[in-house]
Amino acid sequence: MTTLASRSVESDSQTDPEFESIDAFFERRQTDRVIETLIERLRNDANPRRLLDALLLKARLDLGLTPLQTEALVDIPEPTREHYEERYLAAIRTVGELLLARGEIPAAWPYFQAIGDKEPVAKAIETYRHDPATADPEADVLGQIIEVAFNQGVHPKKGFELILDHYGVCSAITAFEHLRGDESLRTECASMLTRRLYDQLSENLRGDIANRGLTRPGDETATVAELIQGRDILFEDEAYHVDVSHLASVVRSSVLLADKPSIELAVELAEYGRGLSPRHKYEGLPPFEDVYADHSAYLKALLGVDVEAAIERFEEKARASAAESAERGYAGPTDSLPAQVLVLLLVRLGRLDRAIDVFASYLTEIPESNLACPSLSKLCKAAGRIDRLVTIAKDLGDLVTYAAARLELIKTEEADDRDDGKSLSRSERS
Repeated sequence: MTTLASRSVESDSQTDPEFESIDAFFERRQTDRVIETLIERLRNDANPRRLLDALLLKARLDLGLTPLQTEALVDIPEPTREHYEERYLAAIRTVGELLLARGEIPAAWPYFQAIGDKEPVAKAIETYRHDPATADPEADVLGQIIEVAFNQGVHPKKGFELILDHYGVCSAITAFEHLRGDESLRTECASMLTRRLYDQLSENLRGDIANRGLTRPGDETATVAELIQGRDILFEDEAYHVDVSHLASVVRSSVLLADKPSIELAVELAEYGRGLSPRHKYEGLPPFEDVYADHSAYLKALLGVDVEAAIERFEEKARASAAESAERGYAGPTDSLPAQVLVLLLVRLGRLDRAIDVFASYLTEIPESNLACPSLSKLCKAAGRIDRLVTIAKDLGDLVTYAAARLELIKTEEADDRDDGKSLSRSERS
């Protein structure tokens, strides 16, 4: 007797060679070959979910479970459940790796995301190169990769680089403004922005200079500072050579820069900005009200140029801001910024004792959660001056910090005594 199910199978097998070959294995009772064939064929299938299902089907059969999963995972008895979970994770990884091997990075990410492993996807993104000539514009693979790399945090540095390379400085600045938390990442991205804008400015300056017939020997390799030196005409009639909003944004980000070459480029960008018409200059937040002049002074100090003048410049801003707060009778949201920036500058210059002085003078009332600079405790510990923290805490009437600092001193002294004892013991043995 032919059942409805058998008629359906016969009908399908007559019209689909894939089903016909599978049916042949069933007729010969070669169920192992069924699973092997399924997995082999589905490795090239456009739908990776089918391969995952086939791998899970094999896992269920190997573990003695029913082919169709009708029970909840928690209902599978141990130790079978543990083994099934292991096979489940392995199947997901297998599909993810297959997609990466095909270059389908966005499709692979959900599988690795499910098992909490972003490293394979990050490695694939690191080596990704976008070729507009061969890319399908409707697929927007680049946009999908940027979404995974940057927005989902799999490889934000590479994602930012792709934004900068393929969507330009404007989009990169917008992306940079949404970066939070990882200071080292922000530093790397600020450096990329600085170099890219510097290159644009250099190229545009050379073009303008050539058009004006002002070319001098060596201009083809000259720095921005050298290109504008003695050429005030370049700024006449409110002229500019790069988007002024981009210039202001990149210079503002320059306080994050850590490597000398990038800082040197940022100084030149700031100096170029100083030559612009007042109409093209943006007002900044304290203590960088004059975006270009103030950032130039800060950055030059990091390079060891006019250091004392820069420290005095920002200390005067801190004093003025504190005086305004006292006169108003309350502190505004930006009133502590000049002192905090000064502390950061002093820390970067290695002048920790002076940083402690500034903090003690202007920032002791600021909650640690509102600080962009190191706390007083961190400064004193980094400087090896817990004794100063003891004194300052006592002057402020801060019993908790005073007690903590005294305890820290005792702990340090005990550690020193132990180290001295070990050294003495080694000396006696020798």
